Amino acid sequence: MMKKITGFSVAVLLLNTFVTAQTKPVSALPHIIVYKTKKDYRNRVAVVLSTDKKQVESYPDQSDIKTGGAGALPVLLHKGYLLDRRGVGINSAFTNYTYKEYSTLKELPSPAEFMSRITDKNPMVAMYDCGLKRGQDTALVKQLNDWIDHRELDKKCRRVK
Repeated sequence: MMKKITGFSVAVLLLNTFVTAQTKPVSALPHIIVYKTKKDYRNRVAVVLSTDKKQVESYPDQSDIKTGGAGALPVLLHKGYLLDRRGVGINSAFTNYTYKEYSTLKELPSPAEFMSRITDKNPMVAMYDCGLKRGQDTALVKQLNDWIDHRELDKKCRRVK
């Protein structure tokens, strides 16, 4: 009897480990981020600054930026809002690197070089976290535009800024 319980317990443990390893934790799934900036930074590479905005904490690898930037560019929504496709957040700042220019650099800039290329340390006018990403981009864009047109972003999403 003891062997069956032990064998069964091991099987459950292994199954649980397999299922856990095969699924992403909820915190790792991408969120739908909608934002608006002071100026048009749509074709500019964003970096993440420290909370005090004195240091660059992270920046994209060149492989994350497709040539021409089409795959990484945010989606233009109604009334100047943008749907993030690159990981823009509350501490993001935009550099004067275009996506195309950045993708063709021979080597990644240093954090100091990134800091010297920042055009605005506080570019965000508004930012919303609309939950976990679900569905097709076309349906998502239509839904977000409807919320923007009907002034429902504050009702449907959590305002971050």
